[in-house]
Amino acid sequence: MCNFRGLWNVPFISNCYLLKVDLFRQPSLKEVTFKVEGRDPDMVFCESLRERGVFMYVNNEEAYGHLINPEWFDTRHTNPDIYEIIHNRQEWEDRYISPEYWQSLEKTYEPSMPCPDVYWFPVVTPRFCKEWIEVMEAYGKWSDGSNKDTRLEGGYEAVPTRDIHMKQVGLETQWLRFLKDYIRPLQEKTFLGYYHDPPVSLMNFVVRYRPDEQPSLRPHHDSSTYTINLALNTVGEDYTGGGCRFIRYNCSVQDTKRGWILMHPGRLTHYHEGLKVISGTRYIMISFIDP
Repeated sequence: MCNFRGLWNVPFISNCYLLKVDLFRQPSLKEVTFKVEGRDPDMVFCESLRERGVFMYVNNEEAYGHLINPEWFDTRHTNPDIYEIIHNRQEWEDRYISPEYWQSLEKTYEPSMPCPDVYWFPVVTPRFCKEWIEVMEAYGKWSDGSNKDTRLEGGYEAVPTRDIHMKQVGLETQWLRFLKDYIRPLQEKTFLGYYHDPPVSLMNFVVRYRPDEQPSLRPHHDSSTYTINLALNTVGEDYTGGGCRFIRYNCSVQDTKRGWILMHPGRLTHYHEGLKVISGTRYIMISFIDP
């Protein structure tokens, strides 16, 4: 998708035209043609216009209509629309990216910082959060929360959580595209001078906290340069308690907002813990992002 919007003077157009009929009724344009033996009609037509000083334009200020690509749409998935970030980008973005996200990219926008070097951004819609949770629960194979993890190289997890990795539900490629297209711009604005396109993230997973399963997480560093923590449901409605405490700063973030991410450094400075969930179920989406 083009990031530049406007009205563009171009030398060639194809397949779809909007023509001003009165223009072609002028005597000087009676000889405009699209027929030359052995040549492409579109090429001939555009060349004929150029020779007569008629300018052609492409306008991408608005989406005037496009075709949905059905080739990769897999109805075997739970919520198959959420898998379509690559093949049907515009529909995906309209459904799942919060309108507030675009405001946070503006130069004058100042993100909330609930703790030192911990930044808060609105990113996705309530629909995204709901459907993302449904994908995980339909799959249902949550890890046991121990240090042993056969999904990882070496079979060991430094920060054990009850989780599902994106590779397990076929969303790894889609999530990495999400990090590239929507998280990277926020990171570059927030942590100045740090640039890597695309971001590298080997650990992308949803964590589930419940009082009778894993209610909290002991203090730890993340295996990342920076981490994003996306709240998938609502404190006070879906669960009570929970949140994240950054130990060096004795600062906690407990009033998390569904669809908003916390972005913070991973290694060295931001030693933190997951606070205890008292009731209900808390879901968060985590990515450990490296250079």
